[in-house]
Amino acid sequence: MAIIQGIYAREILDSRGWPTIECTLWMDTGGIVATSVPTGTSIGKYEALELRDKDPNRMLGKGVLTAVNYINTYIAPQIVGKDPTNQEEIDNIMIKLDGTANKSKLGANSLLAISQAVLKAGALSQNMPLYYYVMQKYQLTQTMAIPTCIYTVVNGGEHGANNLDIQEFQVIPASHLSFEGSLDMAVTIFQKLEEVLILKGAIHSIGLVGGFTPNLYSNSDVFEIMVETIKATPYTFTQDLFFGIDVAAEQFYNNGRYTIKDRSQPYSGEELLAYYKKLRDMYNVFYLEDPYQEDDLKMWQAVTNEIGETTKIVGDSFLATNKAKLENAIANKLCNTLLVKPNQVGTITETIDVIKVAKAAGWQIVMSHRSGETNDDFIADLAVGVGADYAKFGPTNRGERTAKYNRLAQINFELAQHYQQDATPAQS
Repeated sequence: MAIIQGIYAREILDSRGWPTIECTLWMDTGGIVATSVPTGTSIGKYEALELRDKDPNRMLGKGVLTAVNYINTYIAPQIVGKDPTNQEEIDNIMIKLDGTANKSKLGANSLLAISQAVLKAGALSQNMPLYYYVMQKYQLTQTMAIPTCIYTVVNGGEHGANNLDIQEFQVIPASHLSFEGSLDMAVTIFQKLEEVLILKGAIHSIGLVGGFTPNLYSNSDVFEIMVETIKATPYTFTQDLFFGIDVAAEQFYNNGRYTIKDRSQPYSGEELLAYYKKLRDMYNVFYLEDPYQEDDLKMWQAVTNEIGETTKIVGDSFLATNKAKLENAIANKLCNTLLVKPNQVGTITETIDVIKVAKAAGWQIVMSHRSGETNDDFIADLAVGVGADYAKFGPTNRGERTAKYNRLAQINFELAQHYQQDATPAQS
């Protein structure tokens, strides 16, 4: 049995250039793991708190030295000496040390840094790949497979440059494409899209998570550009791929109305639903993430009731990887798909508990990155290990995003070798 011998945290920078936490854990066996915590930009009000220093004289108040200090001087001494395979015990120690509903004392970033490190250490102590360790430990899936990837290609909202209202425009591969095939498709479309934007004289700079931020007249225009781009590739729209959007409607909601540049007058909730139906009919947008403001429950229920049979109505900030909010959404049919971000809740144990509830209800799972990422590929292993249906890691550019896709490619190779060996007949 391995024992945790030491834990050390430090401040590093995320992909946006803001501070976040890296945590290193070492065991008495000599094994060492390191992990880092992503951070968000469009943060829902129901998420667990990300602890920041708020010192205006340093890092514009965004430093995490307080959180780092909590880990090194307060939390770590309670964890050293524990068996890293006892994930639930360790996470519960930290939850009790914090003692708040939203992790406001120690910070969700502090807790998650240790929680991720412990999970990695547990896998290392058992000589298992992380994804396999997660599968064996939590038994949330019986078959290891690469989730269908949701590839962002265009950014707007808080991820863009005041160009579009919708936060992400995505391409989603059809089920007949292998992981390798879907990655080929995503790379091809992303590169061709840049060519089309240049040809049209549109802005082709990239946004916060690496998607393009074109200066178009309306959100709907993005789909026309994307359809044109696909025609310049070997792929066929609605056969090889479909469209999705992360609306992040909270960002353009004010006084009961939704204001987007597709028309001069704000939309009521019902009018916005009609707009979504139009996108569904015209462009096969079958993935709709955070389509309404977080407390507009009437419209969440309406959109799920009216197009939920053919469309994934996805709760991100709306559900905030929160068990109570998920249970309410299931009971009242407020959406039908859970998006998972571990830093929205704070520990791996709590993340797993939420996934269990969603799976028991027959919901699908989307494992997601954040806008402020690091080169840590932890989330890719977690997605495979829990049997996520989808993985949303951004576009196929920027090192912090491609790190996740490259890790999925490695896991895909290992799974192919595993299943090939299982299929080899025994020699007599």
